[in-house]
Amino acid sequence: MILYHGSNIAIDTPDLSKSKPFKDFGQGFYLSANELQARRMAEQRTALTQIGSPTVTRFLFDEDLMHTGELKVLTFDNYCEEWAEFVLKNRDMHQAQPSHDFDIVFGPIADDGVTFQLRRYKSGALTLPELVKELRFSQGITFQYYFGTNLAISKLKRL
Repeated sequence: MILYHGSNIAIDTPDLSKSKPFKDFGQGFYLSANELQARRMAEQRTALTQIGSPTVTRFLFDEDLMHTGELKVLTFDNYCEEWAEFVLKNRDMHQAQPSHDFDIVFGPIADDGVTFQLRRYKSGALTLPELVKELRFSQGITFQYYFGTNLAISKLKRL
């Protein structure tokens, strides 16, 4: 499969030390199977930094590796309580990082609308089941791939 990474620069070789902590699935290299989604991330990153230009870098990944046992993989096929707790733990600046040892995590992105609902849950305005129900009714669920170890990164081939 082809995966896309959107940034303000081309990425020849992903460097985990340059990744920011406290993201949805932790400090790692994030990709999408949707080129348009990666393009939007590139535009957002460029606007935020005011450096470079929107750039989408393509990588080849053998998706069979997610099922061979060679890599430790966690998959969330939809919003669920476990996904919400996992994202909140990874985003918690008081939590030791990394908060897990997965090589790859696949699951929904916590965009601005989702982040708003997560904040409502953290403030006590929603219970965890209510949060998941709200998220499932939201429009436009998008997914991301997190590569969080050098082993996982070694399985990506730049195109």
